[in-house]
Amino acid sequence: MLDRPDSQAIWRPSLAPDRWAAADARFLAGREEEGSGRWEAGQGVTGKRGVPGPWPLAYGPVQIEAQLTTFRHLGIFPEQRVHWDRVVETVRRRGGETTLLNLFGYTGMASLLPAAAGAKVTHVDASKKAIAWARANQELSGLSAAPIRWICDDAARFAAREVRRGSRYDVIVLDPPKYGRGPKNEVWRLEEQLPQLLADCRALMDVRSSALVLTAYATHLSMLTLQRLVEDAFVDLPGEIAVGEMALREEATGKLLPTSLYVRWSRDA
Repeated sequence: MLDRPDSQAIWRPSLAPDRWAAADARFLAGREEEGSGRWEAGQGVTGKRGVPGPWPLAYGPVQIEAQLTTFRHLGIFPEQRVHWDRVVETVRRRGGETTLLNLFGYTGMASLLPAAAGAKVTHVDASKKAIAWARANQELSGLSAAPIRWICDDAARFAAREVRRGSRYDVIVLDPPKYGRGPKNEVWRLEEQLPQLLADCRALMDVRSSALVLTAYATHLSMLTLQRLVEDAFVDLPGEIAVGEMALREEATGKLLPTSLYVRWSRDA
């Protein structure tokens, strides 16, 4: 059990204070803009040393090594499950060799699950540490032979180069941060660069393509703005656009904790 604050959870906690006090670890936010901080051991680790170490989590055929990070993350975002499932369903429905591009791929759930279903995956992330973590999850899942191309690169620059190469993909998944830096100190700002990235994603897809999934965390952009950007980029391709919020469901109350926004373009294979 982890005590992990969330900026959206401003209502009264549903669990009793003694339950929170018994957490195995709690996150203490720092002052940095990106929200980094540190974890400290809670009462739940009495008799142990330090905060909990890495532990395995499984979803379908994929296993990942969850761990506490200085940015509050655990290596998995379970609210993304609905998109993982839809992409896997798309891969199975298309049959053959579906090509998938996963931009800002992090620890690889959106790459490993489609790969396990038979997709040929290109996974891009600017962090060497994230790439190494994703590849370790590949081995942990027994998917070492799966056709995944691991690329440590700035996602926007990689997409632009793919356009110049004339590449195409059947499915594109992108989960860009609000702010970030590439391996060569490239600066990413969501509000400034997302329109061009979506234009490049559109150039990498055609009438044979099946889906694009965009998710956005901690952004000042509204859901309607993200919808308009995708509509403008994909205006010339047939298909449907769905928009909404992703959320986590509280076990104690069944109520929802909003986490992020999504826009999904899709068409029948």
